Amino acid sequence: MGFPPASSAGSCRVRGFGPPASFGLPPPNSPQKPLRLRLRQKNLTLRQADLLETWLKGQPWVREAAVHERTGCLIVTFTGERETVLSALGAFTWAGAEASVALPDHSTRAMNREFQEKLVGKVAVKAAATLFLPAPLRIARVIWHMAPFLRKGLRCLGRRQIKVELLDALSIGISACRRDFGTAGTVMFLLEIGELLEDWTRKKSVADLAESLSLHVDRVWLKNGNDEVLVSIGQVKPGDLVVVRAGGVIPLDGVVAEGEITVNQASLTGESVPVAKRPGGALYAGTVVEEGECVLEVKQASGQGRYDQIVDMIQRSEQMKSAAEAKASNLADKLVPYTFAGSLLDLLLTRNVTRALSVLMVDFSCALKLAMPLAVMSAMREAGREHITVKGGRFLEATAKADTIIFDKTGTLTHACPQVAQIIPFNGKNEAEMLRLAACLEEHFPHSMANAVVEAARRRGLRHEERHAKVEYLVAHGIASSVDGEQVRIGSAHFIFEDEKVRIPEGEQEKFDTLPPEFSQLYLAIDGVLSAVICISDPLREEAKDVFSALRRLGVKKTVMLTGDSPRTAAAIAAQLGVDDFRAGVLPADKAEYVAALRREGHTVLMVGDGINDSPALSEADAGIAISDGAAIAREIADITIAADSLWELVQLRQLAMALMNRIQANYRFVIGFNGALIGLGAAGVLPPATSAMLHNLSTLGVSLHSMRALPLPKSGQRF
Repeated sequence: MGFPPASSAGSCRVRGFGPPASFGLPPPNSPQKPLRLRLRQKNLTLRQADLLETWLKGQPWVREAAVHERTGCLIVTFTGERETVLSALGAFTWAGAEASVALPDHSTRAMNREFQEKLVGKVAVKAAATLFLPAPLRIARVIWHMAPFLRKGLRCLGRRQIKVELLDALSIGISACRRDFGTAGTVMFLLEIGELLEDWTRKKSVADLAESLSLHVDRVWLKNGNDEVLVSIGQVKPGDLVVVRAGGVIPLDGVVAEGEITVNQASLTGESVPVAKRPGGALYAGTVVEEGECVLEVKQASGQGRYDQIVDMIQRSEQMKSAAEAKASNLADKLVPYTFAGSLLDLLLTRNVTRALSVLMVDFSCALKLAMPLAVMSAMREAGREHITVKGGRFLEATAKADTIIFDKTGTLTHACPQVAQIIPFNGKNEAEMLRLAACLEEHFPHSMANAVVEAARRRGLRHEERHAKVEYLVAHGIASSVDGEQVRIGSAHFIFEDEKVRIPEGEQEKFDTLPPEFSQLYLAIDGVLSAVICISDPLREEAKDVFSALRRLGVKKTVMLTGDSPRTAAAIAAQLGVDDFRAGVLPADKAEYVAALRREGHTVLMVGDGINDSPALSEADAGIAISDGAAIAREIADITIAADSLWELVQLRQLAMALMNRIQANYRFVIGFNGALIGLGAAGVLPPATSAMLHNLSTLGVSLHSMRALPLPKSGQRF
């Protein structure tokens, strides 16, 4: 059952968002366009919905896709022509998708459905019991449900622990003993809903983590003699040969057995420039072949490579994080013994049960447990308006307390978009003419550095007509050609000086030795003599230096830059930015260990990054902050995500977090002070139990309303 042509039964039909002439789509020249379709198949199974959504996300023209199984609707954001989308959907079949798409072991959709059913079931049962059950049956139901809560309270007593579980059990038990079964039932209902939400959040986090870390490479081309066979990645063993071509993802760890390629490793190692790989060179799963074709000799089977080791590190760190108790719950636990002690002491001194109950009716737990979540939700709402996504209150607390912020370089402090920064001519050559010549050669081979050269020539208005003979492109080396009878070469230092034996002009060695260290270089040679060096930069974010200054004014004591670049380049960039410290040539595990070492020294650490290589460090930090247009893995692992537009959002985030903590502390002082006064007045016999309970509930409502007020957050673009 699939998507037959629109004229046949079982087809999908377009349902527009507006009038038929527009279908709710942007103008035709818009790069991304939304499209809503409805299947004639009214309802999809969960597996069919997962299968269709996964298939859609694997299509090259899809940017976003969502499938709604209950209504049979799908919403696709695509690029290109609308007819292309409809044609592909018309040819879709479930059997074809089953053969080409691998679904994850655990479906997030199924998990969400299970949670929704549990939540709706609990609410429905509670409503039905309240509305339709006679009083004796309602009482029996409450008594039956009391048992687990009372067991938890007794278990705390057995372990000699006075915790919130004991307070919950006591509240339920006293309400039941006073024959207030309605209150007991409501308390238990709210506790069960909270436990269900917590369980769902944990499971969804694990499922999202597994999905985000998937390489989505299901099949590979296995080399078998002179033939290539398409096989499942699970069938590949160490020692097998796999063919990988330009644009393809390296599916497994291994080494180059044949061929030469350039590989974009920015997401794994942080290197901003594609890396040349020759026979014997190491390749890592998850990196992308930019140019060339090679045969990969597999060294690690699926699930055993460096990529998978990073996943394991992240998962271990996430488990440690999930074991931490929330600050508000800890404080509530610490105050429970004082409530018990006050009630017991009053009973012993006065022999008055009413006074003792007046003390017991006032506790700190309700207000404390509400003050933190409501204040956090308010902060998260304000952050969301500024395109900052925060996954939990403890990460805002870590942001407020942080004394050290660590930054990845590529894509975080830079734009990850190579540009020509400088042309340094040699051997008496003209700078503009050398750029024109380089662009004339590079325009035939579009990769990131070649594009930078061509764009630089365009900006300067340099026309570069065809003047050369046949151009020979050597993958991962450079370009060789003949121009006006002269032999021209452009490429890497290895290609120019080692392969082509180019010499530096006499008297210009010192000029060569003092090339700017912060740039990558392309070397241009004519007839065996160096004629120009084209310096390629990965431009720093213009606001980075000012952001560091603003963060220091907000109490951050140390800023650190981590990069996979050479020490020479890293030192030059660090000096430009004004960071307090830097580390060069670091691998993912090195970044994570550096963060862990700082935390062991007692620092509160934030890690800001955007790539797969940053993921272990993001997870190891007290709070990991990802750039929104970085690797999907980094965004999923990070505790906080900021937009890619400006690093000023870090300053906004810091100010917001500090304002949140000030509000929470003020709430804590009010809750402890006001409820402490109520306990004192109740113990003195001034307030009866009913009045104590009423004032306690009113104070809880008041602090809740105060916590829901918007926190002050600087507007976008405001500078500090």
